Amino acid sequence: MNSSRRLFLQQSAAVGLAATFPFRSAFAETKLPIGVQLYTVQDELRKDAPATLAALAKIGYREVESFPIQEIPPAQLRKMLDDAGLKCPSAHLFFGLSDNASLFEQANTLGAHYAVSSVLLPTTIQGADIPKMMDMIKAFTLDDFKKVAAKANEIGAQAKEAGLQYAYHNHNFEFRDYGGHTGYEILLSETDPALVKFELDCGWMVTSGHNPIDYFTKYPGRYPLMHAKDFPADTPVTTNLGVDPKHPPTEVGRGHIDFKPIIAAAEKSGLQHIFVEQDPPIAGMTSLEAVRISYQTLRPLV
Repeated sequence: MNSSRRLFLQQSAAVGLAATFPFRSAFAETKLPIGVQLYTVQDELRKDAPATLAALAKIGYREVESFPIQEIPPAQLRKMLDDAGLKCPSAHLFFGLSDNASLFEQANTLGAHYAVSSVLLPTTIQGADIPKMMDMIKAFTLDDFKKVAAKANEIGAQAKEAGLQYAYHNHNFEFRDYGGHTGYEILLSETDPALVKFELDCGWMVTSGHNPIDYFTKYPGRYPLMHAKDFPADTPVTTNLGVDPKHPPTEVGRGHIDFKPIIAAAEKSGLQHIFVEQDPPIAGMTSLEAVRISYQTLRPLV
């Protein structure tokens, strides 16, 4: 058989195989999906949830992360996500405000694998008393972080029984200095790596004065989740929890955080999911316009 005929047959076979088993592009196969934390677009969700989810999919998002105060029942949200072609691999939950079994049920209903604590307190409080939570966080001690670590291990074991993986999401207060030590060190060292994973919020970690690359590099396998959050260049370093009205989070790529080396380190560390997050209210544009900008910034980097 001459070479030209052999080439023709090989190409014909490839075409036939592709018609039978459609392949995604190499771009889609080798890139991590980019998701969005629904907290960012909560205003649009309240107006028209199905249209908002469809708009996220049109932008290019393939995954979302739920947030704990959403008003849509989990089963209803799951149906909307399915209709929009979106997955929800991670659910943010308020542990300590209701029994864990019901929280795990919510996560499973959404089809999530990760059950993530937005904030984890050393003791249980009654109701969603945000001012009281903030006061407790301001008064955190290293001993409190040890209690949180023990609580995280307990939740992690319960999550495993429910077929889920627990993860701890950081803010900036975990990096407060206690005589050369931080609460985040306690959380990493005193939790079981098999039961407790971490979701690294880049914006809050950088705002606290720490580098996400250092943590991705030092603790491989512990960070399957990441929040891509950006802050303006003049944002001061602080470990006080709360968004500074003068320096609110901004769209990814419009702040001062260089995500290219962060994502490279994260992927080597075992990152599985990236979620864009920008705390509302968002100035000068709609939340959907903001997450479009963030997606367009991140897509070439992942």
